Amino acid sequence: MSVKALFFGDIGIDDAVALIYSHLNEEVELVGVVADYGNVPREAAISSVHYLLDLFDLKGKIKVIGGAETPMTGEQPTFYQEIHGEYGLGPIIPGVYEGIIENFFEIVRLIEKYEDELVIINVGRLTSLATMFILYQSLMEKVKNYYIMGGAFWVPGNVTAVSEANIHADPIAADIVFTYADNVTIFPLNVTDYAIITPAMSDYIAYKGKTKIVKTLVDYYYDFYKNRDPGIIGSPIHDLLPVMAANDDTMFSYRVLPVNVVTAREGIHRGQTIADIRSYVTFPSSKKRHRIAFQFDYFSFYKSFMCTMTGEDF
Repeated sequence: MSVKALFFGDIGIDDAVALIYSHLNEEVELVGVVADYGNVPREAAISSVHYLLDLFDLKGKIKVIGGAETPMTGEQPTFYQEIHGEYGLGPIIPGVYEGIIENFFEIVRLIEKYEDELVIINVGRLTSLATMFILYQSLMEKVKNYYIMGGAFWVPGNVTAVSEANIHADPIAADIVFTYADNVTIFPLNVTDYAIITPAMSDYIAYKGKTKIVKTLVDYYYDFYKNRDPGIIGSPIHDLLPVMAANDDTMFSYRVLPVNVVTAREGIHRGQTIADIRSYVTFPSSKKRHRIAFQFDYFSFYKSFMCTMTGEDF
């Protein structure tokens, strides 16, 4: 039976590829998308989600919900359109969406409808998800599992030396989620930096013709990574891993640890995720422990991605 997934994203290229994967994978049933600010402004994210749904003939079949526009820090968000493109789809410009945007509280209806069948996949800023915990903490306990892309544990960050973008952008929201959510699995840069899609992989996907847009997206992304790191062999599609894990998490190895978030407004440590590995400390029962993915089997990742995108066996 397929897993029912509610996807929270700040649409960028890796979000888009993750959404395409979730649609094509028969083991994942996407029931809604919450489009947030992040890589691009919220309005652009909403437009891009509708563009993708139209492209795959899903218009009207999946709820597109308007999420947060700004972080809980009260700051104006920083966008990354130089990395992901104006609308988060690389060179593709879908234009402003002028249809009806689902109300934020449609999230409540979806959780009430599916309850313990539903998993939440959050691959962007955590502002919208944190808002749900502020307003509906008891309701959020009905969600089966949370799969979150974010953080960096003892590896370099991608915004500061120690901080990853999703957590750095709104560390207050991240702290709320990690404080109140149960059944959380975190996919930090420790693993997502290695979720590499090579040019040969995207070329073959385009050759098969099922999802040619993937090559357009990944090639654009790769141009950025090549300029930053000339030795890189492909594009890390960070947001794929939580979607894959929601269906089958056996390709990962985990540790279950308490996680703290540095919520300082300024400084290199803002947004740092700290896992407490002290075996001799007894933590209070109220202190949540979360499952953190530290390693994964690349061949399983490759096989799942290529099979889903081409319809072939690998």
